[in-house]
Amino acid sequence: MPNSLVLSFNKNIAVVEESSDRVAVQLPRVAGNLPQYTLNIEPISPGLLAAIKILETDGATEEYLSDIVLQTDGFSELPKFDYYLQQLIDMGTICHTVCDQELPLATRIPTYPSKPFQLADVAIDQSYVLSRFAYSHKDKDQLVLESPLSPAKVILADWKAAAIIAELAKPQTVREISTKIPGISEETIQQFFSLLLSTEMLKEDSKIQDEEKDALVSWEFHDLLFHARSRKGRQRNPVGKTFRFLDKVEQPPMVKSKMSDDIIELYKPDIEKLKEEDYSFTQVLENRQSIRTYNDQPITDKHLGEFLYRSARNKRFVSKDYGECTHRPYANGGGRYELEIYLVVNTCENLASGIYHYCPENHQLGKISGRNSKVEALLEDAYFATDKFSMPQVLFIFAARFQRIAWVYQSIAYSLILKDVGCLQQTMYLVATAMNLAPCAVGVGNSDLFTAAVGTNYYAETSVGEFILGSKPTA
Repeated sequence: MPNSLVLSFNKNIAVVEESSDRVAVQLPRVAGNLPQYTLNIEPISPGLLAAIKILETDGATEEYLSDIVLQTDGFSELPKFDYYLQQLIDMGTICHTVCDQELPLATRIPTYPSKPFQLADVAIDQSYVLSRFAYSHKDKDQLVLESPLSPAKVILADWKAAAIIAELAKPQTVREISTKIPGISEETIQQFFSLLLSTEMLKEDSKIQDEEKDALVSWEFHDLLFHARSRKGRQRNPVGKTFRFLDKVEQPPMVKSKMSDDIIELYKPDIEKLKEEDYSFTQVLENRQSIRTYNDQPITDKHLGEFLYRSARNKRFVSKDYGECTHRPYANGGGRYELEIYLVVNTCENLASGIYHYCPENHQLGKISGRNSKVEALLEDAYFATDKFSMPQVLFIFAARFQRIAWVYQSIAYSLILKDVGCLQQTMYLVATAMNLAPCAVGVGNSDLFTAAVGTNYYAETSVGEFILGSKPTA
């Protein structure tokens, strides 16, 4: 297959002429992610320097670049050019563009350095199909094809490229697609297929069942995408504390304002006395378990007060990260404490059934609503999620104020929220065990139902975890 792909530098590449015979090609460091990569070319010949400068601009085919080196430096310098070009490709600095009638059709842009990149051979009459992990989305003013399997993304620069991708939802040959999309040659489609196949966006139809035999069979699309995009390695997006909204969006307050004027003061236990009388830590750990049935005598408001005080209250405030953070009994990413705790009460001594919001600063409950159809639906949802053992006495719903953590962290914000949910659930398990109560984490909940029940914006604050608490049965 003729190689007429246009090669060019990724736009974030820096070329530094450090001396008359030394050039450094730098892939800059991204905040919290991959380190800076530098390739020093020394000594650099006039022809190789000319090729590097062409790669900095609009680029050219590998054949054209080789001719520049050949005409300027002679045949003896071609092996050096081939060596450095492959080094630049493997380093993740080179983009490959398929052109259709001299206009860009699609461009492969590396997202992280990977194994040596080589274009795959594509047969005209072989059937190929899009990987089930490939997905297309809008990024600024471009249509982009990505996959968590791939070390690169593909910019779909022309409607014909998008049309080809749509056709590849089912197995297709180059020849079949050329008859469906007017004005594009078989050779161009073949080059596009080669680019996709080499970038792990495409699979041979005869090998698509291989995924069912290896580790990929256990991955759903959204799980693998979430995993790859919230960890370092398969991306060059900034990761960690980037404060990307500093001076752009106001930082959400440490403690959410009260949602109700109907305030209930909660019981506060004597922590010092508990230190002396509580079960040992080892005993609590060994006895911790999920309990889904309850005593006929329901949990009390005093139980709730002690439980929340020991597991979720504000202990102290600290100044960090351009604002105020806090410490609570459970671990949390960066002390942001983005989780809000809501109580959906079914039955509790001295506390009416309804929905309440917990204020960790003042250790109070604010009543949002009495028992209604949404309260019934939330309780029933948790009942079914825990195999219908018993209707919950009290359902805790954890809702995340997303901006609170996204204001500081990039790429990993949602993954941190889920880790924080785990920390809170484990803390609640241990506290409930120490108090001889019946705890049980819930595997899944209904976020739309929650926002309808409490009146929050789904994209600003909605549920990310649930936990049930009740009185422990005697047997």
